[in-house]
Amino acid sequence: MKAAVIVFPGSNCDRDVAVALEQSLGHAPRMIWHGEATLPDLDLIVVPGGFSYGDYLRSGAMAAHSPVMGEVVARAKAGVPVLGICNGFQILTETGLLPGVLMRNASLKFVCRDVHLRVESSQSMFTNAYEESGVVRIPVAHMDGNYFADEDTLDGLEDAGRIAFRYCAPDGASSPDANPNGSARDIAGIFNRERTVLGLMPHPERLSDDALGGHDGRALFDGLVAALS
Repeated sequence: MKAAVIVFPGSNCDRDVAVALEQSLGHAPRMIWHGEATLPDLDLIVVPGGFSYGDYLRSGAMAAHSPVMGEVVARAKAGVPVLGICNGFQILTETGLLPGVLMRNASLKFVCRDVHLRVESSQSMFTNAYEESGVVRIPVAHMDGNYFADEDTLDGLEDAGRIAFRYCAPDGASSPDANPNGSARDIAGIFNRERTVLGLMPHPERLSDDALGGHDGRALFDGLVAALS
């Protein structure tokens, strides 16, 4: 299986996700610089977290127009799986691969802590190793993680089962206190229509080894490798 991590100026989770991928893959993924206009043959593309281009203009806005993203969008539309984490999620919404936007956190503060997520669907290559309606613990670290879309878009995501994860209390219940950023309907991650693209704000790569304090994030990478190998 051939995987790649896209690297932008300001990326700070590219190596973290590369390590997590290597654990599951058994070999290191390719690291692709943002200035590349072409990509090799790939089975998975990861757009990592960080502060691409210093978050100037708007988080992910400049990265969405970098040379490599034109090719990432083309590959995604051709069916190549794409995973966007945190800033990667922001970039995927800016390119139009996923609907909605990520706005400033409702608290107007940077949030960095573990949160609980309810797995809304296990019927995807990204979530097949999780139990549907199960609860996992994953860290967040963002300033602009407040997911927003109009009501028709939100209803469409609900109806099509395209919500991958929601913020929740440890027992799986919805709670305002469990939502770290004010995201509409507690949304933490969504799929595209074909479920070949996933964007999520929490960082599974940061809790993918017991040495990091837990391994709830590793199932995402293990499941991807199992589905794509």
